[in-house]
Amino acid sequence: MSWTLEEFAAACQRALTAEPGPAGREKVRAIVQDVLKDQAFVARHVGDDVPERKLLYEDPKLGFCILAHSYRGAKESNPHDHGPSWAIYGQARGETEMSDWDLVERATPDKAGKVRRRRTYTLKPGMAYVYNEGDIHSPRREGATKLIRIEGTNMDRVKRLAYERV
Repeated sequence: MSWTLEEFAAACQRALTAEPGPAGREKVRAIVQDVLKDQAFVARHVGDDVPERKLLYEDPKLGFCILAHSYRGAKESNPHDHGPSWAIYGQARGETEMSDWDLVERATPDKAGKVRRRRTYTLKPGMAYVYNEGDIHSPRREGATKLIRIEGTNMDRVKRLAYERV
């Protein structure tokens, strides 16, 4: 099936409206994986002209966002969560090594929390993964990668707490 951005957004909205919470997000994850198979969609929305973060769609009713990410070279992010929200990472090109972290000490606005690595795995093209509220994770890329990501809310407007590795 060939996808348009409008069809993709509508399918996500239907899934999240029918089943709010983790069950609906799992359905959106499956939709993202299907969209990642559409090479024309990926080329159109996650092309070489895409910056590190590009907002493709923000749902006026539910608030979720569809984003395109294009990273030109190696990059490693610190462990983080998505505050009061959730995210789905969909690997379009390249590979991302993801680590999941266990909370050792809670973060506060004044002090970074402490986390310990639980596991590391690789997201390959066509794969998508859900990170629910409070799931602490960190991506690492050796080279250029492209992602389609869904955020439960626009993270540009959310203040997040910091975490340190122990």
